Amino acid sequence: MRIRLAKLERIREMGVEPYPYRFEQTHSTADILNRWDDYQNAGAPVKIAGRLMAIRLMGKAAFAHLQDEEHRIQIYFKRDHLGDEGWELFKLLDIGDIIGLSGRLFRTKTGERTIEVSAFALLSKNIRPLPAIKEREGEVWNRWADMEERCRYRTIDLLVNRDSRDVFMKRSRMVGALRAFMDMRGFMEVETPVFQPIYGGAAALPFVTQHHALDMQLYLRIADELYLKRLIAGGLSRVYEIAKDFRNEGMDRLHSPEFTMLEFYAAYEDYHFCMQLVEEMLPAVANVVNGTTIINWEGREIDLTPPYRRATMADLMKQTCGVEIINRDRNALAQEAASLGMTIDKTWGGGKIIDELFSHQVQPNLIQPTFVLDYPIELSPLAKRHRDNPYLVERFELFIGGLETANAFSELNDPQDQRRRFEEQARVRAQGDEEAPPIDEDFLQALEVGMPPTAGLGIGIDRLAMLLTGCANIRDVILFPVLRPKS
Repeated sequence: MRIRLAKLERIREMGVEPYPYRFEQTHSTADILNRWDDYQNAGAPVKIAGRLMAIRLMGKAAFAHLQDEEHRIQIYFKRDHLGDEGWELFKLLDIGDIIGLSGRLFRTKTGERTIEVSAFALLSKNIRPLPAIKEREGEVWNRWADMEERCRYRTIDLLVNRDSRDVFMKRSRMVGALRAFMDMRGFMEVETPVFQPIYGGAAALPFVTQHHALDMQLYLRIADELYLKRLIAGGLSRVYEIAKDFRNEGMDRLHSPEFTMLEFYAAYEDYHFCMQLVEEMLPAVANVVNGTTIINWEGREIDLTPPYRRATMADLMKQTCGVEIINRDRNALAQEAASLGMTIDKTWGGGKIIDELFSHQVQPNLIQPTFVLDYPIELSPLAKRHRDNPYLVERFELFIGGLETANAFSELNDPQDQRRRFEEQARVRAQGDEEAPPIDEDFLQALEVGMPPTAGLGIGIDRLAMLLTGCANIRDVILFPVLRPKS
């Protein structure tokens, strides 16, 4: 850095501004590479900008690589073309500097496509050296492989690791494809509050903050469900939101305290509608992102082509670990779970025990896309009772590669039943389960106004991105994940 700062001082002494305001480009690297023959035959100069990622000095000439957002291209500097002052400025450049240049296209003796630089401008002097990674014809040496460091210093990671750039470009295409899919099916995109006076829509601990002007405690939302359903009650028939949610919980390769969800709600539909829509959505999105419905996940090939397997939670639990879950006593469930090697917290209700047992015994085996249907009522205080069994609710979760990817309900719209469910959750909360949500009187009031039969679904954007990009850790698909501070 001291050497680069000395170069920066010398550049200023030459009367060159090392951080100018703009540079007008006529082409991008992708455009040049895609239409190389046309531009080379035309003979007109091109103007592009990017970052120097390699420099090979050879006397009075040099080759370098210029990188923009997606591609690299070789460039050629020669003292005779630049003049003495231009060549002196070139010798003060370093890997990592951002430059703009103009020049003509040619091929070297080895056939490599190259730009012969006739003039260049320094656009930003790099004073913090980048990791010394070398790349040629798709092969990489000295790869920066420390994933925690790559997440912590994402700016550098994106510059030197092509695979990281590819992941986040795919994620962007994925979100765009999801949004286009919803728009084409008549859903209206909306925005709901991040700060909420009462948190709800899931079982999780919230982050707490203080609004000084109103002198009130607020919570970062753990879900946007209850506000979206208010909109359905307000007469909007199909709504969706792609939103950040926040849960004050542990962190591991599948969980981040800050994460992104797609939630949608459709009036006059039930959870069967959601299953059909998901079977249309996921193949369409996968094709946009990867050009295929086949994904490779942790050494397994998964096919997103519908139809997806359907199985009830009760049947899967019975088949996998021999536990009956419908209308069971809490203590009896706890004994059976303990006999299977689980440690049971005394504050857990029956629903929590079932959820933990399913997560450990059944979920890891659900590799190909599987809709797990019809959950015990204790697990789903916001879902409608099953039309054929009062101990169950009409709910499914979609599992792919052992990951919970989507969660859907036939939504509960009976305000009296909803109040009873909230009160039961309040009792569980009073017994020590801090994740049980509080009663939301404003939401109950919306149900009392009248909400039509409604289908609702949430999809974890981060986990879907993991599946479509092959990333094994949720931090690798979040640009700036929450990390423990360095000591």
